[in-house]
Amino acid sequence: MHHILVTFSITPEQHSLFEQAAPGSEIKTIPASEITQQDVLWADIILGNPPVSFLHQNNHLGLLALNSAGSTDFCEPGVLPEHTILTNATGAYGIIISEWMTGMLLYIYNHFASYRKQQMKNCWKKLSLGRPSVYGSRILIVGAGNIGTEFAKRVKAMGAYTIGIRRTNLQPESCFDELHLIDDLDSLLPNADVIALSLPGTLQTTHLINEERLSLFKQGAVLLNVGRGSAVDSDALYHHLASGHLMAAGLDVTEPEPLPENHPLWKLSNAYITPHISGGMDSPIARRIIFEICLNNLRAYLGKGDYQNIVDRQTGYRKH
Repeated sequence: MHHILVTFSITPEQHSLFEQAAPGSEIKTIPASEITQQDVLWADIILGNPPVSFLHQNNHLGLLALNSAGSTDFCEPGVLPEHTILTNATGAYGIIISEWMTGMLLYIYNHFASYRKQQMKNCWKKLSLGRPSVYGSRILIVGAGNIGTEFAKRVKAMGAYTIGIRRTNLQPESCFDELHLIDDLDSLLPNADVIALSLPGTLQTTHLINEERLSLFKQGAVLLNVGRGSAVDSDALYHHLASGHLMAAGLDVTEPEPLPENHPLWKLSNAYITPHISGGMDSPIARRIIFEICLNNLRAYLGKGDYQNIVDRQTGYRKH
């Protein structure tokens, strides 16, 4: 009999499917915010994201199937036993996050924030702000995995020229006009109208966008970041926004996070900040896909099929 701890909300029907996949097992569903050390020590299978600090003492954990795409904290040495199978939820968030990215870009390009402010003053006035278009723009997508690919599909359909950057695997895809490896980043930045980041938090991605690279951005470029805030040097970004070098930045993630109340980015009219909500578990689509991935990996652990999204703990990325 297995002890299975589920840390995200599931329906009675989904609970029954977990029971059918692991007959005779005991299943507890406890929100991640309410989980105790004892709950984690009880489990030999965890579906979801428990507090990382509770995992160190569980030496019998066989499977940890995360409900997040990011897995960096769980890959740190000593967090999990060597034998534990670690999987993530890559593929669950691409649709909903790419919709945030598309919406944010249209919001910026159409100056909706400025017109919203006028509306609050009962003011009907056409503003001479210039109006870039997604059509014909060059969009550089740094991190062309599930999220970046879904974003590319949407802006490609709107007439953009899409350029993807990946760590590996340059097999052509119809939603990308070009695919490159990260070594080409510096040569691609100066001609990009939009730079969209959908990167995990790793040593290699920390401050990938720094002062030097921000200086390579073309005048009036837009930066979007939905991966990890650590990919961007916030102080350097502030200066390039404040100076008018960049048209705007749409940020769902920041460094630090949450962004402190006194951080100067809050005051910039061309910084658009949301509190890491683009891929939230409040999306029915994301919840359904996360459940399906976890159910598949529970079955695989019990010898009924193949795993999905096994994480390479050395890199923090999904194994291919």
